[in-house]
Amino acid sequence: MSCFWNLRIKNISPYVPGEQPKDRQFIKLNTNENPYPPSPKVIEAIQKNIGHSLRLYPDPQCTELREAAAQCYGVKKEQVFAGNGSDEILAFAFGAFFESQEILFPDITYSFYPVYASLWNIPYRTIPLKEDFSINTDDYKIPCGGVIFPNPNAPTGIAAETDNILSLAGFLKKTNKVLIIDEAYCAFGTNTAIPYINEFPNLLTVHTLSKSASLAGLRAGFAIGSEELIEGLCRMRDSFNSYTLDRLALAGASAAVKDTAYYKEINSRVIATRERTTQTLLSLGFTVLPSSANFIFVKPPKIKAADFFALLRERGILVRHFNKEKISDFLRISIGTDEEMDVLLDICREQK
Repeated sequence: MSCFWNLRIKNISPYVPGEQPKDRQFIKLNTNENPYPPSPKVIEAIQKNIGHSLRLYPDPQCTELREAAAQCYGVKKEQVFAGNGSDEILAFAFGAFFESQEILFPDITYSFYPVYASLWNIPYRTIPLKEDFSINTDDYKIPCGGVIFPNPNAPTGIAAETDNILSLAGFLKKTNKVLIIDEAYCAFGTNTAIPYINEFPNLLTVHTLSKSASLAGLRAGFAIGSEELIEGLCRMRDSFNSYTLDRLALAGASAAVKDTAYYKEINSRVIATRERTTQTLLSLGFTVLPSSANFIFVKPPKIKAADFFALLRERGILVRHFNKEKISDFLRISIGTDEEMDVLLDICREQK
């Protein structure tokens, strides 16, 4: 701990990302990356922007990407905010919409949320998941400073019903509090809340291109909500850095959002592989939570999760283990190609 650090950085516990190996080849099922390449149109768009134009600043308003998202989802450009991945947008949202009143999010969820809250000095309370690991939105209908959770949730993969989300949005609307739905995994099996942003001006949906668009290495995302919420995000962004997305990222992300046919096809393959893997694991005695994401949350039958994590790593497969209360017996396994999942399943059969 350095004497040069201020109290904020001394007291914070940073987010710990999944392992990115450099020393050997692994089947990488630990960071929820899409196993398939991005659209060829993305590569073409990036290549067109390599060259003379890089000497110029990118569009600070991210107009092309916002227009592409607006057309794709049937909203106005002014209802779309673009950022350097959804993590940046979430950080902006915490700073823009949450303050001194306690906010709420699940006790088992994306572990960046408490980090953002600590960074912005926002008090928070975690709401326990139900016994089946699902979110009970009625538990969040209490006085608070706002609510955030992923749908589907991470790391469980379980989705909340749209009607329940909208009921919570309506409750929070009465006290002018924001509901943020982090839809990072929405494309893999659940409905987006985007169609309801006009009815609920306090509802913000946040999206990443890392998972469903195979662009984890590009760093691009967007949020969709009422114009007043988007203006708040813009004010926060422009207080830090107006040029959050570079020209290559803007070109590639815009092309990705436009190529819905390509991504519908590859993500349907991810879903099919997820379902096949789930059924096989269940037949082998594993516990598998019902997933609407591009990962599954799995409890091995005859071996501790930490030991199975180590065994898989030794055999060349990376998965994610969270040594936390309630979920230490589970592993989060990203969905890879059929060939990659078959290697995993062969090892799992040895545990039967």
